[in-house]
Amino acid sequence: MSTGSFFVYILASSHHGSIYIGITNDLRMRLELHRSGRGSKFVQRYKVFRLVHVETFATPQEAIAPETQLKFWKHDWKIKLIEQENPDWNDQSALI
Repeated sequence: MSTGSFFVYILASSHHGSIYIGITNDLRMRLELHRSGRGSKFVQRYKVFRLVHVETFATPQEAIAPETQLKFWKHDWKIKLIEQENPDWNDQSALI
């Protein structure tokens, strides 16, 4: 597998709203896909477009474990994780 950056990201519909967790090696492209309706059906259905959390990893193997764990976390735990770095749930898309 190729090396580079791999991202575990969290999208939200609104402050404390619906949350989507994903993994990608091209965050900008993945966000474009989601926002154009060609990404996840969940994202499209619930309008989960706000990038609120990103973690970067060197390999896909390093990214897969935390992504899988996050998907099993309770909603409250995910909220706490987001608010540690982004208490106002601002869209972080401009920072990538």
